[in-house]
Amino acid sequence: MKVRSSVFASLILIFEVIGVALFLRGFFPVPVKSSFSSKSSLSDLPAEPLTGSSPNSSRLPQPLFKRVVVMLVDALREDFVFGPSGRMFMPYTRHVVERGSSHSFVAKARPPTVTMPRIKALTTGSIPGFIDVVMNLNSPALLEDNLIWQAKTAGKRIVFYGDDTWVRLFPKHFMEYDGTTSFFVSDYTEVDNNVTRHLDSTLKRDDWDIMILHYLGLDHIGHISGPHSSLIQPKLLEMDDILKKIHSALISKEAEGSLPYLLVLCGDHGMSETGSHGGSSEPEVNTPLVLISPAFKRKEAGFEQFRVAEKAHGNWMKLYLEGNTSEVLTNMGKKVLKQYLEALAAMSSALSKQLGKYDMYSMIAGMVFVFQLLLVLLLAMPEALSGGAAVDLPVLSSLLSLPFYLLCLLLASVHVLVCTSAESSCYFCSLSWGLVFAAVAFSSAMFCILVSIATRRLPLGPKIRGKSPLRSSGDEWSLSELDVLLLAGTIGHTLSLAASSFVEEEHQTWYFLLNTLCLGVFQDVCRKYFREQRGSGEEEEHLLPSKDCHASDHPKAEIYSEKWLALATPPFTLVCCRLLRSLNQTGVQWAHLPDVGHWLNSSEHKMVLSLLSAFCLVLIYLLVQRRCSWVSKVALALGLLGVYSYRAAVGSVLFPWQHSSRTTSKGTVEARFVYVFVLGILFTGTKDLLRSQIITADAKLKSRGLWEIYSGLVLLVSLLFRAHNLPVLCCCLLIQTLMAQFIWKKLHYDAAQTTIMHYWFGQAFFYFQGNSNNIATVDISVGFVGLESYVEAPAIFLTALSTYAGPLLWVCHLVCYLSSERDRSPVAVGHGCYCLALMRSVPAAAYIVLVTVLRYHLFIWSVFSPKLLYESMHLLLTAGVCLIFNTMEQSHSSSKS
Repeated sequence: MKVRSSVFASLILIFEVIGVALFLRGFFPVPVKSSFSSKSSLSDLPAEPLTGSSPNSSRLPQPLFKRVVVMLVDALREDFVFGPSGRMFMPYTRHVVERGSSHSFVAKARPPTVTMPRIKALTTGSIPGFIDVVMNLNSPALLEDNLIWQAKTAGKRIVFYGDDTWVRLFPKHFMEYDGTTSFFVSDYTEVDNNVTRHLDSTLKRDDWDIMILHYLGLDHIGHISGPHSSLIQPKLLEMDDILKKIHSALISKEAEGSLPYLLVLCGDHGMSETGSHGGSSEPEVNTPLVLISPAFKRKEAGFEQFRVAEKAHGNWMKLYLEGNTSEVLTNMGKKVLKQYLEALAAMSSALSKQLGKYDMYSMIAGMVFVFQLLLVLLLAMPEALSGGAAVDLPVLSSLLSLPFYLLCLLLASVHVLVCTSAESSCYFCSLSWGLVFAAVAFSSAMFCILVSIATRRLPLGPKIRGKSPLRSSGDEWSLSELDVLLLAGTIGHTLSLAASSFVEEEHQTWYFLLNTLCLGVFQDVCRKYFREQRGSGEEEEHLLPSKDCHASDHPKAEIYSEKWLALATPPFTLVCCRLLRSLNQTGVQWAHLPDVGHWLNSSEHKMVLSLLSAFCLVLIYLLVQRRCSWVSKVALALGLLGVYSYRAAVGSVLFPWQHSSRTTSKGTVEARFVYVFVLGILFTGTKDLLRSQIITADAKLKSRGLWEIYSGLVLLVSLLFRAHNLPVLCCCLLIQTLMAQFIWKKLHYDAAQTTIMHYWFGQAFFYFQGNSNNIATVDISVGFVGLESYVEAPAIFLTALSTYAGPLLWVCHLVCYLSSERDRSPVAVGHGCYCLALMRSVPAAAYIVLVTVLRYHLFIWSVFSPKLLYESMHLLLTAGVCLIFNTMEQSHSSSKS
C-alpha cells in the first residue's frame, strides 16, 4: 500500500502520542482518593501488650505537651544550623542545640524535594511521588490520614501563618490562618513579615494549642542568588531572632506543674549549590530537625533507662518485672528486638511500594508501541526520502499472514494472564475488550510490518529503485560519512540513556557528539574546497553532500573569502562550545565546582560582567536585525537597551555613571518596557506572515515575517537570561548565522541533515545554559520578571521558555531557514501553494510545541525508562519532520516543473 511520506509521518506521530499517553498513564497513576471515614480513629488502636497480671486497655496516651509550635523554614539546609557557619548564621539556635534542653537530628527528605510533597510527607508519613511535583503548582485538599486532621478531630485549636500551600492542603482545619503565596520568589522580605506580624499577639493569647509557621524568604533568596549569597546570613539571623522570641515567650508562660511546651524547628527540604531544589543531592535532602522542650532534660541515667525501656515489651517485660535474670531473658530480649526491626523494615518496604506504585503493564505497553513505531520509521526512512516521497507499507500482506494471528493470540493470552493474576488492577486491564483487541491487533500488525520491511532491506531482498537524496550510486543505497555520523550519534545517544550514569551526565554525550559533528563538517568543507577543486577543476564531484550543485556567479575574490570563512566556521564553533562548557557546570558529579559563571557573578567582577553583557547585547542586535523591517529594528534596539536597564535595576550589572550596586527597584518597569517591544515585534512578524499566506503570496514577505517572529523570541530570551548567560545566546545566534551562510547553504545539505544538526545543537545548548536532568536546576525566578505578584499562567510560561530556550531557538531557526531557502525561487500563486504553506506551518508548530513540552523529563530524570522513552520520542519527531519537509520539497519541485 503506497502512502505519501507526509501522511506516513503524521500517522506515526499520532500513534506515538497514543503510546506516550498510555505510558504516562502508567507512570503517573491516578491517586486513590481516600474518604474521611477511612481515617484512623480511637477504635482502630491495637491492643497493648501484657505488662503484668491484667491487660492494658486501648486508650489514648496521656499528652506530653501542652502547646506545640512548629517553625518550618523553607529550604533550611542542615549546614545552616549544624555546619561550621551555624554559630554565625543562627547563634541562638546553635546554643540551644549544644547546651539547652533539646534533641536535634539531621532529617533526610525523600525526592522530589519540593514544598508540597514534603509537607505531605511531614503530615502523613507517606513517601511523595513524582506526580506531586505537578500537583505542587495547584495543591488539592489532602484526603489521606494526617496529623492536622487528627489534631483537629481531637479538639486541638490550630493556627497557621505562612505558605498558602497548607491552606489548600488543609481547608477548614485552622482556627485562624493567613496564607502567603510561595511562588513569587522575587519577594523575600514581605513574605516573611506577613508571618512575623502575627507572632506578638498570638503568643500572648491562650486560645490555641498548635501554631504552625512556614517562612519562605530563605527559599526565595536561594532561587534568586544561591546559598552563598550575601543575603543568606541576614535572613538566617532574622529566623534565629524569631525562634528566640518564640522560645522566650513559651518559657515566660510556662506554669509550675503544668505540661511542658514543644518548639520544633525544621525545614521541608534543603537547597542545592545553585540555590534550587527538587533533586536528590545531599544539600537538598539534608535538613535540620530541632526539638526544644523542658521535657528533654539531659540526664544520662534517665536516657539510658529510656533506651532499656524501649526494648522491654510483652512477655520480655513481664519476665523482667518478675525479677527473672536468667540467660533466657537476654535471648528473648534479643529475639524481640530483632522481630521489631524486621517488622519495621517490612512495613517501610510495603509503604514504599504502596505509595510509589507504578502501573508497569501500561508503561510496558506504551513503550512497546513507541519503539515499534520508531523502528518502522527508521527502516522506512530511505524509501520515504526517495524521489517518489512515498512509502510502500506491506499492510495487507501482514494482516493476512499466519504470524499476525499467532501474535494476536499470544498477546491476548498475555493480557488475560496479567489481568487475572495481578494483585492490583491496571489501567490497561480496565479497558473494554474492543479497545484491548484493537491495541493487540495494532501491535501485532506493526511487528509483522517491521519484519517485512526489515526483510526487504536485507541484501537478498528486492532493491528499491529511485534517486535518493542520501547519495545513491546506481541502484545501491549509500550513506555519506556525515549521514552515518548523524544516524549513529542520534540512535546511540538514545540507547545510552538506558544507564542512569548517562542520564545524570547526559551533557557529556552531547558535547562529544557536537565536537564530532564539527570535525565531520570540517572534513566536508575541506573536501569541497581542496580535494574536489584539484580533482575536477570547476566541476563538483558527486562526493559532495548535495543534491544539486549550481555554478557560482560570484567573483573570485568573494569566492576566496567565502572559502576561508567556510573553513573557519567549524573550528570557530568548536572554540565557542568549549568556552560555553566552562561557563556553567552542570550534571551531578561536578556541578559543585566553580565555573566562569560564579566568577562573573562575584561582586568584585561586576564591571567585567557589565562590559560583557553590553557587548553581547550589541552583537545580538547586529546578528538579528539583518532580516527585520526598519520598525522591528528600532523596536529591537530599544528592547535590548531595556534588557540592560532591567539587569542594572536588579543589581546584576552597572551603568557607567553608577558608583554603587545598590538596587533602587526590582526592575518591574524596565521588564515591562521590554515586553512592549517584544509584543510589537511579534505582532509585526505575524502580520507579515499572514499577509504573505492569505493576501499577496509574497515569499520574501513570508520569510521576513518568520525572521521577525524569531527576533521577538530572541529579545524575550535575552530578557529572561541572567547576565552571565547572555554569551550563550550570543554564541547561539553567531553559530546559527555562520552555519546557515557558509555550511548548510554552500554545501547544500538536505532537510534531513539540517534538521538533525539543529536537533543536536539545540540539545547541547540546553546544557550550555546550566540546565541538567535534575529539577533543581530549573530557575523559577525568571517566572516573575516584570511581575509584582504571583500569576500562575505567565510564571509557568516564562519559566518553561527560559529553561528550554536553547532547543526552542534552534527549532525556530530550523523552520525559518528551511522556509527561506525553499522560497528563494518564485512559485505559482494558487490554492495548491496556499495548502502547501499550511502544511508547512502546522508540522513546524507542532514540532516546536511537542519538543518543548516533552523535554520535561526533568521531573522523572531518576528513572531511566521514561528518559529513554522520551528521547526515542525526540528521535521520532526529528525523523517525522525530515519526512514532512522532504515531501514539501518534492511538491515544490513538481510545482516549479
